[in-house]
Amino acid sequence: MTLAPDIIELTARARADLRMGVPVIIGSSLILAAETLSDKRLKALQIAGMPLALAITDWRARTLKARAYDTDLARIVVPSDAPVDWIAAIADPADDLNAPMKGPLQTLRDGNADDARLAIQLAKDARLLPAVIVAHLESPLEYAALHSLTLLDADALARVSATVSPLHPLVSARLPLEVSEAGRLHVFRPEDGGEEHYAIEIGMPSRSEPVLTRLHSACFTGDLLGSLKCDCGPQLRGALAQMGSEGQGVLLYLNQEGRGIGLANKMRAYSLQDQGFDTVEANHRLGFEDDERDFRIGAGILKSMGFSKVRLLTNNPAKLAMLAANGLEVVERVPLKVGETRHNTAYLATKAAKSGHLL
Repeated sequence: MTLAPDIIELTARARADLRMGVPVIIGSSLILAAETLSDKRLKALQIAGMPLALAITDWRARTLKARAYDTDLARIVVPSDAPVDWIAAIADPADDLNAPMKGPLQTLRDGNADDARLAIQLAKDARLLPAVIVAHLESPLEYAALHSLTLLDADALARVSATVSPLHPLVSARLPLEVSEAGRLHVFRPEDGGEEHYAIEIGMPSRSEPVLTRLHSACFTGDLLGSLKCDCGPQLRGALAQMGSEGQGVLLYLNQEGRGIGLANKMRAYSLQDQGFDTVEANHRLGFEDDERDFRIGAGILKSMGFSKVRLLTNNPAKLAMLAANGLEVVERVPLKVGETRHNTAYLATKAAKSGHLL
C-alpha cells in the first residue's frame, strides 16, 4: 500500500500552492495563478525563454475586447518583457476605468486549451481570480521532479472537477437557539479538503414528511456584520424564525460566500459596483459566471440526513430546479421576502431582472 497522495489530495495541495504563488503542473502545462504571481518567478520564466500565455475566461475577455478562440476562455500572448503589473492589470478589473486601453491583445488560436481550462477552474476553487499563466512543458514529469512541483494528471483532474466531493457527517450536538431551544448543529466535511458546511436542525422534523428547508449561502458581511448591501442577514434570521415558529425545519449553511467566488472576490465585485456596475456585471468583469455556487452540495446533505421531500424557503427558482434534478421532491416554494433597504434596492432589482429571483 502506498502512502502517496491520490488525485483528490494532490488537487487540494495544488489549490494551496496556487494561493501561495507556487507553480503547479497540469498535464503538460506549467500553471501559475495571476493573482499571486511574483516578480521573481515571472523573471525566472522569462530568463528561461518560456513562451507564456495568460488564460482568462470569456467574460473577462469580452471586457478587454480580446478574441476568445477557445470559446469559453482566451489565451493571451504575454510579451517576453511583460512586468507583473501588466499581467495583474489584465487579470484584475480594479483599474479598468482609469486605464481602459490594455490592448490590442494577441490571443492564441491554435493548440489545446484543456490544461488552461482546468487551471482556471482550479483557481476558482482556490477562491482566486480566474486568470492563470500557462507555459508548455516538453517533459512535465522531469520538470516537476526538478522543481519539487505538484503534478496533476489532466484526465484525472477533469474527472475530479466534474464531480461533487462526497460530504461526511463529522459531528453533531444540541445547540439551543433564540428561535428554538430544540436546535442541533451538524457539521459536514468534504473529502477534497474544501470548506465544511453546516446543517441547523430545528426540532425533530419527520423524515417521511416534507421539511421546511432553507439553503443559505454564507455571507460574512450580511450574516455577521449586518450589511445593508444585501438581504442575506434578514433572510437567515427570517428563515430560522419561521422554523422556530413551526417547531421544525432544517437550515443548510453552505460556505459558498459571494455566490461561490469567495469573500475577497466579493469585495472586488463591491468595488466595481461602486464604479457603477450591477452585481452581475461586476462578476462578469472579474471573469466569473453570474453564480458560481453548487447547490448539489445542499441536496447531498439533505439526502444524507434522510430527507427526500422539502418545502423550500427561497426566492430563487434555480434552487428548486437543482434540488429536483438531484433526487429531492420540492413540494412547495415558500417565499422569503425580507430585508429590502435603500442600500440594496438596485441589488434586489438585478437579482429579479437578471437572475430570475421571484421578488
